[in-house]
Amino acid sequence: MAEQSISERVLEHILPEAWERQIEELQFQDAGYGYDAFGLNKEWMRWSFAILRPLYETWFRTSSRGAERIPPTGGAILAANHSGVLPFDGMILYMDVLRNTHPPRIVRPVVDYFVSHLPFVSTFFSRMGVVGGSRGNVEHLLRRGELLQLFPEGVPGIRKPFSERYKLRPFRVGHVEMAIRYGVPVIPVAVLGAEEQFLKIADIPFKIFGAPYLPIFFPPFPMPVHYHIYYGQPLDFSTRYKTEDADNPQILEQCAAEVQASVAALIARGLHERDGVFG
Repeated sequence: MAEQSISERVLEHILPEAWERQIEELQFQDAGYGYDAFGLNKEWMRWSFAILRPLYETWFRTSSRGAERIPPTGGAILAANHSGVLPFDGMILYMDVLRNTHPPRIVRPVVDYFVSHLPFVSTFFSRMGVVGGSRGNVEHLLRRGELLQLFPEGVPGIRKPFSERYKLRPFRVGHVEMAIRYGVPVIPVAVLGAEEQFLKIADIPFKIFGAPYLPIFFPPFPMPVHYHIYYGQPLDFSTRYKTEDADNPQILEQCAAEVQASVAALIARGLHERDGVFG
């Protein structure tokens, strides 16, 4: 048996067996040399989860309900509300999917174009499975049966003021267009807690690396809110519509409104059930 490296011995102590098992059992489409076609790498995942796990488990004390509604195989789209000034909600949802799916699944976050221009961050994101939001990327991933994470509100979701927390911005239609076109279900998701993690003070129209603005917020690190994640019943629009209906704007608006209503209902349920922001 080959002697363990120092990094492997360190990981044994900081990454619990349950997390390690989930990562090891992932169905990973290796394009060669340990990376998939988009740059995903399991070793980066191991170290990242080892470092970020305390945020998920201890700082945010993440609670999860309904992850069994995520299909065990095949293409699907998670459509969630977006909030919190900085995208901690995407990170926590990403970790929650891996931790609570059996067999384990990796969700591929689809991000705005400017993220790929961010130095260092873009490399880290690609190693974790994040992809740029181009039609070609989404089509390729859905055709090969991947699970995608999208925020149909886009940037307006994380830009809204604290006084308008949990008030959804209009959902874009791209997620339902792709769902109809490629015959995959949309799973509505509600993320609670992110809205209260920061108090946004202002937006500065300072466009660096293509980002639309620079947020000013307090405190400098997210508060220890309690994250609650709710997964709703999958919406399979392919049973109601034909592939060519993906080009019908009226149908897309109707479907996007249905997804938004489902997410809003999950948010209302979560706000009713949770015991305060930190409970």
